[in-house]
This record gives sequence, C-alpha cells and structure tokens, in this order.
Amino acid sequence: MKKRYLFIALILLSFLSLFVGVSTIKPMDLLDFGSEETEIFLISRLPRLVAILLAGAGMSIAGLIMQQLSRNKFVSPTTAGTLDATRLGILVSMLLFTNASTIEKMIVAFVFALAGTLLFMQILDRIKFKDAIFIPLVGLMFGNILSSITTFFAYKSNVIQNMASWLQGDFSMIMKGRYELLYISIPVLILTYLYANRFTVAGMGEDFSKNLGLAYKRIVNIGLILVALVTTTVILTVGMIPFLGLIIPNIVSIFHGDHLKKTLPHTALLGAIFLLVCDILGRVLIYPYEISISLMVGVIGSGIFLYLLFRRKAYA
Repeated sequence: MKKRYLFIALILLSFLSLFVGVSTIKPMDLLDFGSEETEIFLISRLPRLVAILLAGAGMSIAGLIMQQLSRNKFVSPTTAGTLDATRLGILVSMLLFTNASTIEKMIVAFVFALAGTLLFMQILDRIKFKDAIFIPLVGLMFGNILSSITTFFAYKSNVIQNMASWLQGDFSMIMKGRYELLYISIPVLILTYLYANRFTVAGMGEDFSKNLGLAYKRIVNIGLILVALVTTTVILTVGMIPFLGLIIPNIVSIFHGDHLKKTLPHTALLGAIFLLVCDILGRVLIYPYEISISLMVGVIGSGIFLYLLFRRKAYA
C-alpha cells in the first residue's frame, strides 16, 4: 500500500465524485462560468468533496490516536463512547441553549465529547482483564448507556425525531457555507503529525513514558482533545459516521506496522478514499435517490470490523 497509489486513487475518485449525482455535469460545462451546471458544481459538488476528504481523514486519524493511547486496536470514537457523548452534548445545547450558534453548540458538544472520552480512559485504567476484544465491548456498553440517556431526554423533550434526522450522517445537504467547520481538521492533522512520536511513546505505557522523561498525562490529554475536536466538528457538520476511525488504522497497520508518524499519511489518505467510495456507492446504487453515508459506512465498516475480529482470533 504505497502512498503514490493512494494519491492516484484519491485523485481519480475525487474526479468521479465531482461528476456523479442527480444533476448531470460534464467537465466541458464548467467552461461556461455563468451556467447552472457551474453554479451547482461550485455550491454543492466541490464543497461536498472537500467535506468528504476532511471528514474521512479526520475521523481516521482520531481513531489512530485513540488506538495508540489506549494500546488497543479495537478502540475508536465509535467503540469508546465519544460519538455518543458528543450526541448527548448536542442535545444539551439544543435544550438549554435554544438560540445558540453553531460555534456555541460545538463548544458544548466538545466538552461532552472530551468528558466522555476521558471517562472511558479512566474505566480502561481500572479494568484488569484487558483483552483486545473485551475493551471495545466495554466501550460499546458505555456508549449505549450515553445513547439511552440521550434518547430518554430527547423523547421527554419531544425532539427525538429532530435529533435522529439531524445526526444521521449525510453529505447530500453539504453546501457552500455549511461545511467550513471541518477545516478545523487541518490543524488537528498537523498537530497529530508534530506529536506523533510522543503519542507513540505514550502508547507504550505510563511507566515507560515517565522513564523517558515524557509528560504522560499531558500528552494523553492533548491526544484526547484532538480526538474530541475532530469528532465534534464532523458530527455537527455531517452527522455520525460509524466504524471509520476503527477499521482504517487497522488496515494500515496490517501493511505498515504501528509507527504512528509513518502510518499517519497512509491513514489519512485511506480514510478519505474509503469515505469517497462509500459516498459514490450511496449515490449510484439507487440512483436518482441516495443512501446516507452513515448507512453505507455502517454496513461496509461492520463487515470489515467482523473480519478484523476473526482475523485477530485466528492469529491469537
């Protein structure tokens, strides 16, 4: 899995994504700057592509950080309760801060996402039986508890349909002016690259890190802040995208090992490619209608997740 092949695949899929949809747009149509096709391309197709690339790379990197810090290949925002904690934070912002702006909602959701992730890490520290498969099961149970709390209060407040429709992962509503929050993923990716070696050392354990003079707690907190930030921006902009941060780092590690700094570009590229493939399939399978990205990634991602589980069991 060489980077140049991933780049080529990303470019080809990006080009295909720009010209697949209900409205027929041809490359030659873009020469007419005042045409309806050019307007659709600039307002809808191009922002959608940028959102897919940023969300795919961001969520994949978030999963990579969590797996490194937790020392478990099956931990991710999906299996650690981060997505569900963010969802609870969004509900709280909707109920208590009715007229809040998107940034204010992001701050509230970010606080809940970070708190939920920190709580999961505390639970992880207290678990003695740290089996590779047992840990994500604990995370899923923790996430389901948060999800149940969210559903209960959403039902009591009569906003459950609003929550369900709003948080359903979907790129069809992405337009110019409604995706720019995802640009936060870019500095997160840069910071992740700068702290990659520190995350790698922190992933070897607290005692080992302290012996090397690393501020273990601070590095872990920085990593979890980056994870919570990416997760919050993606959910607020696109909705919930399950399994992405789980399967992509595992696939990359099969081919390139666990050195975070070396696998970081591959993880970002493959995450963007995988989300592009799912989005294109969602647009063409029942054309002219569209399958939501959360459903496509959930179906394909769950299948890959099961394969990874059985693969690990076979080699155990």
